[in-house]
Amino acid sequence: MRYRTRVTAPAIALIGTAAALTTAPAAHAAATAPAASGRRRAPAAKSAPGPETLSDPVYPSLGNDGYRVGAYHLDLAYDATTALVDATAAVEITTTQCLSRLSLDALGLDIRSVHVGGRPAAFEQADEKLRITPARPLPEGCRTTVRVAYTADPRRTLAHTAWVPTPDGFAVCPQPNSAHTVFPCNDHPSDKAGLTVRLTVPDNLRGVATGRLVRTERLSGGRTAYTYRSGSPVATELVQITVGDYVVKERQGPHGLPLRDIVPTARAEALEPALALTPNLVEWIEARLGAYPFETYGLLPCNSDDPKAFDFTGLETQTLTLYKPNYLLQEEKKIGSHMMHELVHSYFGNSVSPATWADLWLNEGHADFYGLLYRYERGWADSLGLTTFEARMKDTYARGDQWRRTSGPVAAPNAANLFDSQRYLGGVLVLYALRQLIGEDAFHAVERAFLARHRDGHASTEDYIAVASHVSGQDVSGFLREWLYGTTTPRMPGHPDWTVTPVPQSLVRPDARTGAGRHDNSATL
Repeated sequence: MRYRTRVTAPAIALIGTAAALTTAPAAHAAATAPAASGRRRAPAAKSAPGPETLSDPVYPSLGNDGYRVGAYHLDLAYDATTALVDATAAVEITTTQCLSRLSLDALGLDIRSVHVGGRPAAFEQADEKLRITPARPLPEGCRTTVRVAYTADPRRTLAHTAWVPTPDGFAVCPQPNSAHTVFPCNDHPSDKAGLTVRLTVPDNLRGVATGRLVRTERLSGGRTAYTYRSGSPVATELVQITVGDYVVKERQGPHGLPLRDIVPTARAEALEPALALTPNLVEWIEARLGAYPFETYGLLPCNSDDPKAFDFTGLETQTLTLYKPNYLLQEEKKIGSHMMHELVHSYFGNSVSPATWADLWLNEGHADFYGLLYRYERGWADSLGLTTFEARMKDTYARGDQWRRTSGPVAAPNAANLFDSQRYLGGVLVLYALRQLIGEDAFHAVERAFLARHRDGHASTEDYIAVASHVSGQDVSGFLREWLYGTTTPRMPGHPDWTVTPVPQSLVRPDARTGAGRHDNSATL
């Protein structure tokens, strides 16, 4: 959340292995083989520019079609004197149509050169797109590497940015639509890909990224390069890259899970009580949702408490949850449910990413659902002073029509209200209603089946509805669609006495754009 087994996937090659243009055998044969004697060659498919959208209902300009990304290999060098990042992004793609031109999302990056399949390519930057024209059209099914050399300034002022500048470096906060201010990419959660990051930094700093450390190189000039590789596909909005004066604290989680925290050196001792909570949190959620889905987990209390640069409490970047350090200095009952919320995102949001941004309730509703359960099991009062899940759901239910009027249905957000309470507690209420209808055992079976079926991929609201109907043995599609898309709040199963507070006529219409930017609703847990 913006608030926010072991892996068996094959290893991703390190930077430098992606090289020349290759084509799938069928495509290559069609493009290069001479026509057989006495036969006419089938006409070649006509190439065209790839669409500069994936038609997301919330961010229609985000993402690009005509190809899918297999892996990102990022090589970034941080200059502490200038605070600039010199970078190369090697993007392995497979085309899904014949392309005369393709595009990547990119904003605020000073592009120096672009190569496709090892050959120089023409390029232009227009709005938030990097348009690339290869030396020759790419046939359908072509596997190739797009290599972009560029410079980035983490302190540059942009319309939106993922960069979080710190006194000693930076971290990144890409969610929902800002990864492409850090590296050129197909910036949409439906196109997850492998990830390798090589970070070169001065010896007095540490470079850290999503995944596990696989190589450390001591370089000349007082510099060190750290290479990290993810064992599972990553959505661009979940990439973490950070540089700073950090110490790495390692410990073991349940079943031997490696835990690593990246902690500001000056605050390492003070933050230890919060960091030490993680093993028990992992054990609690594994008992409900199954084995933790990635190769490692840990916290990154970013070395910044600047509210302007870091305007939320935490973010579930994959394998390494980003936090404001001062938040974690509080007592356990103040932070425990929030820490559970972010951990749950490893399952809902990271392992299973939303198919579109309209499906965000699947991430945030589930994260708040289990965060609240964890809180009430321990007898901790919530932000409203309530101490039971049922009491909180009754209070949320009463607000149902008001939220539908001001923020629209749970599964129908827009860019302005994407991170408001309707996607969080409104999503919890939907899950609670489903559990009331089908029973607790069937609900837990639905949860695990959904995660297993869509692991390392993405899923839509309709995918969840389909799993719920199949696993529960009853058609719950109409029930869930009414809860997710209806303009009024349905009756709550098992609670005929619950009532919805009438909505004053002065409130805005459902299509009004309310809220803005990043909104840390899980802080209200």
